[in-house]
Amino acid sequence: MKEAIRNFGRDNGVDAVGFAAIGDYHSPRTPDPGTLLPGVKSIVVLGYRELDGGLESENKQIRMMSRLALMSLVTRNNYLLAKFIEDRFRVKAAAIAPSYPLNMTAPGMGLVADLSLRHAAVAAGLGVFGRHNLVIHPRYGTRIIFTACLTDLAIDSDPPVQDELCNQCNLCVESCPAKALDEEGKTDPMKCLRVSQPNGIGGAIAYGKKFIGATPESMKEQLVNPRFLELYQASFIGFEYHCFKCETVCPACR
Repeated sequence: MKEAIRNFGRDNGVDAVGFAAIGDYHSPRTPDPGTLLPGVKSIVVLGYRELDGGLESENKQIRMMSRLALMSLVTRNNYLLAKFIEDRFRVKAAAIAPSYPLNMTAPGMGLVADLSLRHAAVAAGLGVFGRHNLVIHPRYGTRIIFTACLTDLAIDSDPPVQDELCNQCNLCVESCPAKALDEEGKTDPMKCLRVSQPNGIGGAIAYGKKFIGATPESMKEQLVNPRFLELYQASFIGFEYHCFKCETVCPACR
């Protein structure tokens, strides 16, 4: 059963596949997985390595393109895997989004996912947490993103990673331009978002406020401002990340 799912993943560009029985998944903030899929018994976690050339490029368009292309593959595969599990094993499966859509209502306001993919990856034997609060994979280090499918198919958890892969070098903390990792064991999401996603909803709201009470001439200037053009582009090309510092400086498994 596991091998069939792993082979399906490999055939579709997945670099790592892990399995977690639902009782081994523990996340302090996310909802009970039973509210996402009644009768859920297992989590299938998929890992995709990121392109070194994309992450390390000095050109932000190249960096964003690498992530956007990967997100497109991940989203497609998530549906295909859930469909494969349902068709092959005659059970239920539900795809978990790698990012959006998110629950934007209070109290989470888009900052708490339905399932913690990091905690799921650790439970599925795909890595351990580092000082940057990212999951370090034994082969790909931090240069990997995860997604998952829930299913009511009973699957045993894979063995957890026992090695301590983080050497506590603190390069991630020192290199973070947002100072979002200063408090150990916590990532300040608002500090991170302002730097990593400047064209997100916060940036759009801030720029929109410039139009309040503005003169017609000022409004015309704002509409041809490069900042507005960036926000416009982001609105249709999809989910953007501008900063990958915590990934690129991490020496783990490199």
